[in-house]
Amino acid sequence: MRIVFMGTPDFAVPCLDALIKDGNEVVGVFTQPDKPKGRKAVLTPPPVKERALQDGIEVYQPSTLKNGEAFDVLKELSPEMIVVVAYGKILPKEILDLPPYGCVNVHASLLPEYRGAAPIQQAILDGKTLTGVTAMYMDVGLDTGDMLMKTEVSIGENETAEQLHDRLSAAGAELIVKVVHEAEKGTLVREKQDDSKASYVGMLTKEMSDIDFSLSSHQVHNKVRGLYPWPGASAKAKGKRLKIHSTRLFEGSGTPGQVLSLKPLVVACGQGAVEICEVQPEGKKRMDAQSFINGLRISSPDELSFLV
Repeated sequence: MRIVFMGTPDFAVPCLDALIKDGNEVVGVFTQPDKPKGRKAVLTPPPVKERALQDGIEVYQPSTLKNGEAFDVLKELSPEMIVVVAYGKILPKEILDLPPYGCVNVHASLLPEYRGAAPIQQAILDGKTLTGVTAMYMDVGLDTGDMLMKTEVSIGENETAEQLHDRLSAAGAELIVKVVHEAEKGTLVREKQDDSKASYVGMLTKEMSDIDFSLSSHQVHNKVRGLYPWPGASAKAKGKRLKIHSTRLFEGSGTPGQVLSLKPLVVACGQGAVEICEVQPEGKKRMDAQSFINGLRISSPDELSFLV
């Protein structure tokens, strides 16, 4: 099939890769403009652009889709289908109506649950044990179009958003290839979303990072997993900010934020407790919890607590 692909981050790369390897004619790739990254603000291309250039595919990086210029380019490219995966821009109706096989989006949730920007993280924050990817026809709403196919993916007890991201990305790649095949055969079945069951997820922010140890151990553990690697979960200990990279559920009870044990490092929650496994003190590198404790040179759990 003749396809224009629209996507930007790492999550979208396996979908583009799968479409190319499946023998589709990817006639153009639309992605976000290059952006400065790091302390030196080096202008860096999006991952999707890097993958497209490997196969010599023409890359377009418009700052807007609203002025008609992108539409004119797309008319020239004449795609049969536009595939959109984490592109980061709203498609105007004239673009949605252009390809004969429609605009198909791959979204990292089991719609209509978790429409919006951060479905992977929110599924973990909410303690879900099952999520997935949905392929849908796009319309003018935010993730509201008719669904075409879904793939369910289980969530492990200690799985982070980063790990789940990679598995959902791979599942999305397999799914979009199936959708293209079914579209060519004319066997795709549309299913309307039940708006009464819909939920929306906004953008992640640094303000979400603070851990409240008065919550249950499951909620604290889910926060650490769900916000890894960005914006990350953090707490204050010894008056300094401490990023907490990984935890495990642990049996124990006490005042929320109270350190119950140093080896292993166990902290009481509102219900239950968590073992803190990996941390990163301010201005230092990531380390295991025991290295952190050794650096504090303390011998009793009473000498350390975490603010609630």
